[in-house]
This record gives sequence, C-alpha cells and structure tokens, in this order.
Amino acid sequence: MKVRVLVVDDHAHALEGICDILSEDASFEVIALASSGVEALELTEKFMPDLILMDIHMPGMDGLEATRLIKLRYPYVKIVLITVSDDAAHLFQALKNGAQGFLFKNLAPSTWLEYLNAVLIDEAPLSRDLAHQILKEIPLTQPKLGAGDHPLTTREREILDWVAQGNTNREIAHQLQISDQTVKNHLKNILQKLQLENRVQLTRYAFEQGWVEPGSRPEKHSN
Repeated sequence: MKVRVLVVDDHAHALEGICDILSEDASFEVIALASSGVEALELTEKFMPDLILMDIHMPGMDGLEATRLIKLRYPYVKIVLITVSDDAAHLFQALKNGAQGFLFKNLAPSTWLEYLNAVLIDEAPLSRDLAHQILKEIPLTQPKLGAGDHPLTTREREILDWVAQGNTNREIAHQLQISDQTVKNHLKNILQKLQLENRVQLTRYAFEQGWVEPGSRPEKHSN
C-alpha cells in the first residue's frame, strides 16, 4: 500500500520541490497540498493522510502549533517538520508537540527518502543534543525502578544505550556485530516490555530511569 502524504508549506517552489523528491519513491503518494497551518488541519480531517510533511515557519498558525493540534485530534498521523534552521528549541518543541522527526530543506533527496522510510517504521534516530534536552526539560512521568527490577536483558540494555546516544539501527548493528534485523527485533521487544511506542519515548525513559547518562558512551552490562 502507498503512503498517503500531505505536504504543507507556504512557498509554492518548496511544495514543488518536496513533491519532486517524493516522486522518486513509488511508495509515496502526495494526496494534498496545504499552504498554512489552518489549511493543514482542514485537509488532515478531509483526507486522513498517513504522513504529513510540515514546514515550521508559516504566517498565522505555524507548523509547530498545527502539529500540536493535529496530533491531539489524530494521534496516528506521523508528522515530520521541515525547516531550514537547526534551532534546537524549535526542533525540541516539534517533538514535544508530537512530531516524529524533522528534515532540513538542504538535504539530498536520497537522505530525505531514507529518513522518511525510517520514520514510517519508527527507526528514525534522535540526535544526541535533543535526547539530552528531553531529559532536562520534560519532567519525570515514570516511577524509578529498583536495582533488581530492570526488565531488559544484557543485550537489550546495550542496544538501549546506543539508541539513547542517537545511533541508527545500522550503526548499532555494526558496533555489536549483529544484523540490522536483529537490532530491529530487539527494539520491538524493548518497546513492548516498557510499554513505549517509539525511540523518542524510549530515550526519555532511559534517562529518567538513570539507565543512560547524558554524554556517556555505551558500555558492556552485566545482569
């Protein structure tokens, strides 16, 4: 099945460029275009897209607010923010508002497509800086587990460490000398055990529990 995409940007050339990128992957189908946050809300209700590519900076309702409102009404929709700036505050706010990730407009089309396909299967990595900011700015929501209550295996803890440091599945597989599919299966088990949905939640939870220290490098664990 094709991934149905809504593209939102207030510049016609940007809309055209994004559509051109998506046209290089037959799995994506652009079903609608919007030029404002308000229009994005209306078209989301009308078309129920699988994925929204949303520009951050737009007059009136910007992409951050539109993302927040859409995720409140339609939490299943995956949203990736599009920006020309690497302002950490904006990127962090995008994640707080429910976005699955972000892309810079100057990236190569192949990078866009690789990242979007990773987002669709919840494999898009989270940058180290944003991971640390999540720890600092989002209050603790889960009670800390006791030392003997750690539900993860030794290998799962290793993989969790690498995820929290912003590594992709491929990078983790290379470091641990296992296959990409093995990493993917471990991550599914980790998320199921911890009752979490994606890498953002997993990174936040790991920091909250004290399982991973900001700025640390992954190391071997013992049960």
